[in-house]
Order: sequence, then structure tokens, then C-alpha cells
Amino acid sequence: MFIDTHVHLNADQYEEDLQEVINRALEAKVNKMVVIGFDRVTIERAMKLIEEYSFIYAVVGWHPVDAIDCTEEDLKWIESLAAHEKVVGIGEMGLDYHWDKSPKDVQQVLFRKQIRLAQKVNLPIIIHNRDATEDVIRILQEEEAHLTGGIMHCYGGSVETAKQCIEMNFMISLGGPVTFKNAKKPKEVATEIPLEYLLIETDAPYLAPHPHRGKRNEPAFVTLVAEEIARLKGITVEEVAEATTKNAEIFFQLAE
Repeated sequence: MFIDTHVHLNADQYEEDLQEVINRALEAKVNKMVVIGFDRVTIERAMKLIEEYSFIYAVVGWHPVDAIDCTEEDLKWIESLAAHEKVVGIGEMGLDYHWDKSPKDVQQVLFRKQIRLAQKVNLPIIIHNRDATEDVIRILQEEEAHLTGGIMHCYGGSVETAKQCIEMNFMISLGGPVTFKNAKKPKEVATEIPLEYLLIETDAPYLAPHPHRGKRNEPAFVTLVAEEIARLKGITVEEVAEATTKNAEIFFQLAE
């Protein structure tokens, strides 16, 4: 059994065939999925999905790219949704310096507010980091993010930074890029970071693993991420599945 700890089944890309995508995931033994809502529309869809499917859980928060659009009212709404028993985290939050829609200072303010919100509702945080590692780590440290812990989503940084994150009570989640031939850092992380700190995800519909790279991703493909981690560690896929599933169930406190 596998758990896709970060998937966007609430994305427009699944409008036509969502049920088929879910069926393929279940056939691939992806028995639980955590859907991420990161703005008004995707959060509403995520909440709908957790009511419809017993094996789907939600994380709700505001994406750094759209930080400029987030209001105090939105944050109060997210806080109210956090009371739902199937909302298991706050995010994805963080910093994204690749896109310039939201100024860096606006992103940083919202990042801090969401960390504090998560501490208030006692839920872990899911971190989006693009081209902003130094500031992400600094803010996590300054805001005492270890109190809730969290996940470094689709981690692409160094082994050293991964160890720093683990010390702050964070899990390291690997996605499709670990399967890319030229993905030196994710492969090093998969090799060197102990299984007890690893999670697997797709970030579908984005970042499809090899051999589907460049196409629409889906949760069934999380098995390919597990296969590559197993290959790099010299262990069986079953061992990776068992460990990462246990990690996710403990981390998110998923109901059996």
C-alpha cells in the first residue's frame, strides 16, 4: 500500500476523468491520498473531495505565488476549516522566488502568519520552497516551526539542508523529480536520508515521473517514485511502501 501525501485532485486537469484517475490510483494500491488546497477555489474543491471519499484527506492553506491575493478573511476561513477531522495540515505555504506575482516581503509576511495559524490549530505545515531556501529555513527557525513540524514538499535541496529540516521536526517528501536522470540532489537525498524521515508524493498533475515526464501526472504514478527510492537504497519496493505509509499515517494521524 502507498500514500500519495501531496496531490492536486482538485485541479482543472482532472475535470473530465477524476473518477478514472482515482480508480487507477486504487488499482495501483495507492489507498490514501492527501489533496492540497492552496487558494479559495482549490480549498473548496478539496473540502468537497474529503466528504465524498473516505480515503482522501485535505491540507488547506495559501500558496506563496498568490500571497498578494490572501486576505485576513481568507486566513480566518482556513482556520475554521482546520477544525474538520479530515483536514490534516496547513499549506502549502512557503516562499517562491521563481515567479514574481507576489513581492518577497508579502510572501514572507503570509508565510509567518500561516505558521502561527498552524500552531494555533495544532496542525503540521506543508512547505513549498522554490529558489528561496535560505529565507525558508530562517523563517521556520524564527517562527519556531518545530512546534508543529511539517513536510518539505517535493524536496529538491541538498542532503545537508534536508538534515537541518529533520532537526526542526520536518519530514522530507520526494516526488517525480527523483526519477529524472539528471536529478542529482533528489537522488542523493533518497540515498542518504533514512527511510524513517521520508514520504512520497506526486504533486499531480505536475512533475510526472519518468517515463511520463512532461505529461499529466496522477496519484497512481507515486509507485514509480517508490521504485526509484528502493533502487537507490538497494531495498525492495515493499519496504519503501511499508515505511513511507507508516510515516504518513503517523505524521498526519490518519484514521484507519
